[in-house]
Amino acid sequence: MSNLQELLGVELPLIQAPMAGVQDHRLVAAVCNAGGLGSLPCATLSLDAMREQLAQIKALTDKPYNVNFFCHAPPTPSAQREAAWRAALAPYFAEFGIDPDNIPAGPGRAPFSSAAADVLQDFKPAVVSFHFGLPSPELLDRVRAWGAKILASATTVQEALWLQAHGVDAIIAQGLEAGGHRGIFLSDDLTTQIGTFALVPQIVQAVKLPVIAAGGIADVHGVRAAAALGAAGVQIGTAYMLCPEATTSALHRAALKSEAARHTALTNLFTGRPARGIVNRLMRELGPIGPAAPDFPLATAALAPLRAKAEQIGSGDFSPLWSGQNASQCKEIAAADLTRELGAAFMHRCVAE
Repeated sequence: MSNLQELLGVELPLIQAPMAGVQDHRLVAAVCNAGGLGSLPCATLSLDAMREQLAQIKALTDKPYNVNFFCHAPPTPSAQREAAWRAALAPYFAEFGIDPDNIPAGPGRAPFSSAAADVLQDFKPAVVSFHFGLPSPELLDRVRAWGAKILASATTVQEALWLQAHGVDAIIAQGLEAGGHRGIFLSDDLTTQIGTFALVPQIVQAVKLPVIAAGGIADVHGVRAAAALGAAGVQIGTAYMLCPEATTSALHRAALKSEAARHTALTNLFTGRPARGIVNRLMRELGPIGPAAPDFPLATAALAPLRAKAEQIGSGDFSPLWSGQNASQCKEIAAADLTRELGAAFMHRCVAE
């Protein structure tokens, strides 16, 4: 058994990546019951919804599970920035007959808070993971008080060293291939972002903690490669999105199975922060990284009615079709089967060595 398995209390050194919008408690429980570490994304959940999801997980499994939170600093809204963003979207509002004056502003994602910690206190999850750095030391102490292990994402060696210095138990090395939001937090410079198989060995060499490889790993070959580079485990996201336990929409599933999935890009248009998704009309026409997009997570509000209108006619032109760079290995199989297949591949590689 590896040090990561002992640390997390799991049979397989495999973590299901938390993926807001395409999963709920069902995927978490399926992965946990198969021996991996299922993860619940909480950034988009209200406190009541979080409590309900945690109760559902508890009812379906007695295995350790992970809850994931963002750690961004809520931005100060700028009327000027919001006006510029809505001006950029004006042609689309006109096309779909949307009155921009009737669109409420507001964030779509909340950072970890004392109120969220209050909810977690009743469930005491075995693992809590963070994206965009870490919360305050006071909040971290609350999480540690019930015995939870702390994981966090690093996209550079510098971020990994920072996380180690701030007391995390293991580091998720998030390569550039990963779908969804970049975990970048010490810099806004996207040129610092490198691929998984360049990043993992550098972080393994730099830190003394277990390193979990994430980004573009979707089959047994990628899992074995991560193990060969010194990773203590893997985090898998996109490969789970076609599983029946995922809540991925029919439109998103179709995109993942299409040729379009071969072309992904980092974009800040949907939330205000760089995240990898399948290139669609909005990204092509405005450019994937747009200076007009408000700070995270304020970009989401103005796009919401466009997304809804387009999806009603079966179009993903204004939807965040999150995906890693390797959707080719997405399979419509049970999450338990995928977990065992990829987890066993990692184990066999380690035994062989």
